[in-house]
Amino acid sequence: MPVHNADIARVFEEIADLLDIQEANPFRVRAYRNAARTVGELQLDLAALWAKGATPPKLPGIGEDLAAKIREISATGSCSLLERLRRELPPAVTELLHIPGLGPKRVRTLWHELEVQTLEQLARAARDGRIRGLPGFGPRIEARILEAIGQRRNKAQRFRLVVAAQYAQGYASWLREAPGVAQVVVAGSFRRMRETVGDLDILVTARDAGAVVERFAGYAEVAQVVSRGTTRAAVVLRSGIGVDLRVVAQQSYGAALHYFTGSKAHNIAVRKLGQARGLKINEYGVFRGSKRIAGETEASVYRAVGLPCIPPELREDRGEIEAARQGKLPRLVELGDLRGDLHVHTQWSDGRHTVGEMAQAAARRGLEYLAITEHSRRLAVAHGLDAARLAQQGREIERVNRELSGIRVLKGIEVDILADGSFDLPEAALETLDVVVGAVHSKFELSRARQTERVLAALEAPRLDILAHPSGRLIDVREPYDIDMAAVIRKAAAKGVALELNAHPERLDLLDTYCRMARDEGVPVAINSDAHSEAEFDNLQFGVGQARRGWIEARDCLNARTLAELQRWLAGRKRVRS
Repeated sequence: MPVHNADIARVFEEIADLLDIQEANPFRVRAYRNAARTVGELQLDLAALWAKGATPPKLPGIGEDLAAKIREISATGSCSLLERLRRELPPAVTELLHIPGLGPKRVRTLWHELEVQTLEQLARAARDGRIRGLPGFGPRIEARILEAIGQRRNKAQRFRLVVAAQYAQGYASWLREAPGVAQVVVAGSFRRMRETVGDLDILVTARDAGAVVERFAGYAEVAQVVSRGTTRAAVVLRSGIGVDLRVVAQQSYGAALHYFTGSKAHNIAVRKLGQARGLKINEYGVFRGSKRIAGETEASVYRAVGLPCIPPELREDRGEIEAARQGKLPRLVELGDLRGDLHVHTQWSDGRHTVGEMAQAAARRGLEYLAITEHSRRLAVAHGLDAARLAQQGREIERVNRELSGIRVLKGIEVDILADGSFDLPEAALETLDVVVGAVHSKFELSRARQTERVLAALEAPRLDILAHPSGRLIDVREPYDIDMAAVIRKAAAKGVALELNAHPERLDLLDTYCRMARDEGVPVAINSDAHSEAEFDNLQFGVGQARRGWIEARDCLNARTLAELQRWLAGRKRVRS
């Protein structure tokens, strides 16, 4: 069976979790976590390369031991170390790590002190009030645990976009190889670039629908065939992702693509427009009575109701119909519009490559500039920089700029915003930099009033240029901290500070709704990779997808500006500060 990078990453994550619970060497734990991140976000299919007998490129932070484990997982779907660790620990204990606020240390305490090994046992202990008395817990954490368990039980399983993409692309490629297949498109929320995907919808046009259905059901990763008909089928993959297939005639392709892309609310709105014109719109076409008048292309469906074609990312019934009617649809930003990246890490903190290597990797992707923005000193786990090391790195950046052509490296920092809204480094150190990115990395549990006050105070600071990942959320890992984002966006507009849309697939933060709010308030949005390795520049595509969902145009995007335009913006901010 095919093994995807996401499968390899899951094995490494579980190994890291189990080692952490066992109190193994923290450097060993971190090595597995870093490997999981590197492999999980890699666009190159490692297992496929091994299967072809090719040698994958050397990956940052992955030596011979981890590379051997990647080969083992690629061949078997697991590895001997994971199986051994599972035998040494209760089988369900790692489930506890999926509850927000429960890291390995707290899970270890719950296991040893209360013999809690499952979610059910955790819920019972919380209801009985037995958790609050443990070291490092307390009544508030106990209450949050109980709330998180309830939310988890009521929440349907969804997959991050980057993970869904690995399964979607492999399945689509498999179907394209079938004789007589003309088009294969993954529709649904995946095509709309939703940050998480519940299931996959695959649309196919082909001469022989039965052969496509047969091939679809025979895919090696299928764990269960839920249904099978002459033109449709549904399966569940080993990963847990459900996949629906629909085979349609070419003359219905556009109507079916529109229908299965959704969203449901958008489709209903379009159907109502059709009804007002005496038309019937469904997945087979647009009909006036029994006569088909459109449906071969999506554009023809929209044209039939008097609209231009609406980009998939906007189809959420959030004003796009009215904007299309008035000729005011945005010209959405595209990946090729990005000229630079303003949030990048190197070996100076927790990155995997040197300044020069990251600059060359950015140049190969067509970028004209990038800002090196290491963590500041408070984030010790990431080897954050103090003022002295920041100055040393500045000299290296100057050397790299002398040696490289075609790209400009800017001096920057991702400085911690402390609980009172002040910065982790003195203003004198920040004044030497081209770009200052500020971020919240601690005290996520502050009340809404205090968290908002903290960020508003940071926005008042004269040296902040960009507020990074403004809600602090990690998809399926950590909820956004409680903050008045409308107040933050208004303050950013007043102070001329840009907001980051962090393209890391775990973040995609700003949320799409906040992107649109920022756009409406005239706040520039910086689509940054937050890259810690060369390969992570590829994550910019997910950031662009999120920006498109938020109605962002190239003119709204700070790093879609040329270097000269960016420097004028930064110089203007310096004049305001002085």
